[in-house]
Parts: sequence; C-alpha cells; structure tokens
Amino acid sequence: MSFTVLEIANAIGAEAVGDITLKISSVAEPASAVEDQLAIAMTKKFISDISRGSARVALLDKENDWQSLGLDAAILPRRPRHALAGITHHFDQGQGLPTGVHTTAIIDPTAQIGKNVSIGAYTVVMSGATVGDNSFIGPLCVIGVDTFIDHDAFLRDHVTIGARVKIGCRFIAQPGVRIGGDGFSYVTPEVSAIENVRKTLGKQQDGEEQSYCRIHSLGAVCLGNDIELGANSTIDNGTIRDTLIGDGCKFDNLTHIGHNVTMGRNCLICGQSGVAGSSRIGNNVVLGGQSGVSDNIFVGDNVISGGGTKILANVPAGSVVLGYPATKMNKQLESYKNIRRLPKLFQEVTALKRAVFDSLKGN
Repeated sequence: MSFTVLEIANAIGAEAVGDITLKISSVAEPASAVEDQLAIAMTKKFISDISRGSARVALLDKENDWQSLGLDAAILPRRPRHALAGITHHFDQGQGLPTGVHTTAIIDPTAQIGKNVSIGAYTVVMSGATVGDNSFIGPLCVIGVDTFIDHDAFLRDHVTIGARVKIGCRFIAQPGVRIGGDGFSYVTPEVSAIENVRKTLGKQQDGEEQSYCRIHSLGAVCLGNDIELGANSTIDNGTIRDTLIGDGCKFDNLTHIGHNVTMGRNCLICGQSGVAGSSRIGNNVVLGGQSGVSDNIFVGDNVISGGGTKILANVPAGSVVLGYPATKMNKQLESYKNIRRLPKLFQEVTALKRAVFDSLKGN
C-alpha cells in the first residue's frame, strides 16, 4: 500500500509542495523515518530530528521552510495536529481480521443482520438483535436479546452488549467493552449506616447489622451516533429509565458510567474516570484521567476537570476545576503552591519565636 504525496495531501485537504509524485508507504517519527516514509514533524523537537533520519517528505506546519530541512517534498496542512487524524486513517491497516460470518458464530434465527456485515469466531448474536449494514463484529463478542446496533459499527474482540441496548451509527468499541450490566444499586430494610453518614457527614448511629437488597435494573443503555469506547470501559443499565450517552462522546480505557447517568454530546472521558449513578453531564465536558463524579449531581456544559479531580457538588457551565474536592483550577494551583511554602513558613515562625524568646531573656 503506497500513495503519492499529492494523493495524501488531497485526502486530508492540505497543500503539497516539491516532488508531489514521490510514493509514501507509511508514516514514522522523523529520527527513524526511511526514504519511502512520511516523517510526522509537528513540533520543534521533531523538526530537529529530520536530519537524523532519511525521510524525503514530511508533514510540517506552513511556517517551516521545508527546503532548508533537506526535504524533496512536504505536506503543509492548516492545522498539522488535525491533519494527523486524516493521515492515520489513510494508513490504518486495521486488525487483519477476516470478513464474512465465521462458521463458529452463533446467530439466532430471529436476529436481523444487515448487508456487508462481518461476524467473528465464537461470537453470539441473540434473539431479536439487529446489526446494521457494513458493521464489523469481532470474535468472542456477545450481542444481547433485542439489542439494536445501527450501521457501520466496529466492535473489537470480547465486547459484550446486554439486552435491549440501543446504539447509533458508526459505533466503535475496543476490546473488553461491557455495555448493559446492572447498576450498582442496593437498599437495606431500615436506614443504613451509609445514609446516616451522608446526612451527618461523619456521625454513624449504632444499629443492628443489615443485609443489602438488590435493586434490579429495568432500564437499558442508549448510545447516540459516533461514540467510541476504550478498552474495558463499562456502562450500566438504568434502574427504571435508560442510561443515556449523547452523540460524539469518546471514552478512554477503563472508564465507568453508572446507572441512570445522562451525558450530553461530544464529551471526552479520559482513562480511569468514573461517573456515579444518576448524575447529569452536559455537552462538551472533559473529564481528565482518574476524574470522579459523585452521584446525583450536575456538571454543566463545557466543564473541564484536570486529572485526578473529584467532583462532589454541582459544577456550573464553563468551569475549569481541579483537585479533591474540585475547586477552580487557578485557586487549587495557588493552594498547592501555598502548601509547598509551608515548611519555609514554619522555619520562619520558629526563628521569630526564638528571636522573641531571646529578646525577653535579655530583658
């Protein structure tokens, strides 16, 4: 598989300069690039590495003088970082998995399978399920009873989708995704110690030991269009209504969405983040890695939380938060700075106390 410089530039809407007939077989970082590879040089560091490799063509910012870098050609997009999305799509070789329905797949006779669908080895499609046109279902997947998956889905291996889940078009699930497990929802016959602690913020009343009764999940999960879920991500069923995820949301690996959560459009949920049950997340929200959102709260549109943030109360739209508990990022950073100053402050206070004590002794 190879493309000319001009073909690549046209595919991503960029300008091609120099010898645009040169053939490119793959992409590489500049220091290791060989003659038939496109060097990805979007920063000063990578640009300086071009001389260490033997690439003849590079992806550059338009402000760079490609000829002075010893290149024979260059691709000059308006926004190189965005162009990288198009280039990686262009050269993606996929997983090399076979097309068609594998002989070991188990497909219920009542399931509806669209046109041009591939289903991998040992995958199970249960009764009443629908798989849309041009979808790829990898090996060892399970698609539950009456589940609906729209067209152009791509499920890697070991993806499990529970009963009655609804999924929009162009869905992508990385290995180990689990959608439609029951929510973590239990109740005790009498008021529990946990409920008392939430009311009193710390005081636990004495009482008899109680067992937990399971609250079943009668709802399912509904995902919009263009959603991507990272490896080993999980989304729980709703208790009465469905858990809802809006169009365009992207989840990193090991993320968890609890029961009854409602999430808006185009949210970015980074690795090891979790949203507890019945919380509402607005549009264009970014949760940095290992962020946590408490249950039954609201996070407004365009909120960004830094990595490790724990959101315990409602967050207004447009806020940028950090820390545990979450506060405005600039205030949290100032607090961190003040904490680092404490040892010096203690030293100064000790010195002042000593000076005062010495002066009193002298009198």
